Amino acid sequence: MTIKGFTDLLRPENVSFLVGGLAISVRIAVLTILMSFVFGLLLAVARYSGGRFKHARAARYLGLAAAWYIEIIRNLPMLLIMLATYLLGRIPALRAAIIGMTIFTSAIIAEIVRGGLLSIDRGQWEAATAQGFSYRQTLSYIVLPQALRRMIPPIVSQFITIIKDTSFAWSLGVQEMTGRGTIIFAKYANPMETFFTIAVVYFIINYTVGQAARALERRLAGHSF
Repeated sequence: MTIKGFTDLLRPENVSFLVGGLAISVRIAVLTILMSFVFGLLLAVARYSGGRFKHARAARYLGLAAAWYIEIIRNLPMLLIMLATYLLGRIPALRAAIIGMTIFTSAIIAEIVRGGLLSIDRGQWEAATAQGFSYRQTLSYIVLPQALRRMIPPIVSQFITIIKDTSFAWSLGVQEMTGRGTIIFAKYANPMETFFTIAVVYFIINYTVGQAARALERRLAGHSF
């Protein structure tokens, strides 16, 4: 790494170019996180409920469908899913990147949520039933809130992974931060300086998210770790 490499990189036009790429990366990450959490939650509830209501045909079939989706998708490379979404769906690269990442990440989130649901003691269900709560009320107001509190660390870890994985969008032709970095170093022949700077930016973002999650976890737990 040289001073000239950083000087070329930090020219105003290059900084502006990279910031624009960062904005695209953040957009991909935020939309993927939001959609993955919603779809993952629905998949987890479907699979979990299918296991609890095996006598109900609709619930059982829905649970089986969710289980097959989760097991198949989470054992495939995310980049493969993104490329398939882009090539087979024939949609714009940015949209394909978001959809592909959401398809994959929702399966991961679903297993995290299901694990949280399974960690809740059966006595919680029995106590709620004794109080006259329906299955939906028990799940929504008693079980799921406790499970979500326990799932904060793994879910945040997965969200951080999403932020890092936005760099895969470059393979679809999306000019996010990493993609724009390659354009800059191809012009100025400063790959070390460029990718070091990009790595620092990713570290700052992910470290901040991680610290915020730890603060939230301590606040919810009522004590420090």
